Amino acid sequence: MATKKFKCNVCGYIHEGDAAPANCPVCGVPASEFTELKQEKKGLFSDKNGNAYIIMYSTVMVVVVAVLLAVAALALKPRQDANDLNEKKQNILASLSAQDQSYDEYIDAYVVDKEGKRIEGEDVFALLNDLPGTFEAGKFPIFEAKDGRVVIPVTGMGLWGPVWGYVALEKDMDTVAGIIMAHKGETPGLGAEIATPKYQANFVGKTIFEGDKFVSVKLRKGGAKDPAHEVDAISGGTKTSDGVTAMLYNSLENYLPLLEAKRAAGENPAAEVSNEENVENNE
Repeated sequence: MATKKFKCNVCGYIHEGDAAPANCPVCGVPASEFTELKQEKKGLFSDKNGNAYIIMYSTVMVVVVAVLLAVAALALKPRQDANDLNEKKQNILASLSAQDQSYDEYIDAYVVDKEGKRIEGEDVFALLNDLPGTFEAGKFPIFEAKDGRVVIPVTGMGLWGPVWGYVALEKDMDTVAGIIMAHKGETPGLGAEIATPKYQANFVGKTIFEGDKFVSVKLRKGGAKDPAHEVDAISGGTKTSDGVTAMLYNSLENYLPLLEAKRAAGENPAAEVSNEENVENNE
């Protein structure tokens, strides 16, 4: 049985025992001047300076903050997805210098296989979220404008991380109409120059075929020597330039069956004669 404690109300003396003393041994007051002290039950977390309390408090705070962040992320995700989709659409239009157009009215987005044939039922923009994996799976998104030009998504690796973009080709499926490039971590003032409109303008008018041979567009260190198929590499950004060269060749190569079919169709357009014209000709 726990020992009780009694406090003298006059001098503050603390007495331990089953009952208060007859008289206070300090000031002599009778037992009636003593008050029994109730002992507080101390739990594991009652000591706010103890390790157990600190650990529990920290754990609870981490959990609460994590839950709040998760809720915020879920709440903002639809808006983030919408912004990401809009950015992709605007970049596609920008590669065509068609920012004044409505994407949904101006662009026909679809997916082709390794032979250049359409694959139905694919979400084009979902495939863009993992373009390297999409290419590896044999699926190739493409965006075709109303005027016959096409935009091809490209992806590769720079010096410090992924580089990607969109290459627009004229109706001849050969001449570069425009290009938009972006990066994750290239060096500002050096490799990061690939994302600037000034540098991207160098690609306009270049061709990816030499006759019937696919050659792509190359970034050459020291300056372009072949004005039809080369642009100056970025000064001080050799590794990034090499990465862009590889990105363009490897990505565009996936679309050769489609591009060659469209080139052939453009060179030999089928003569379409209506029934009315046939009747007129017979008359």
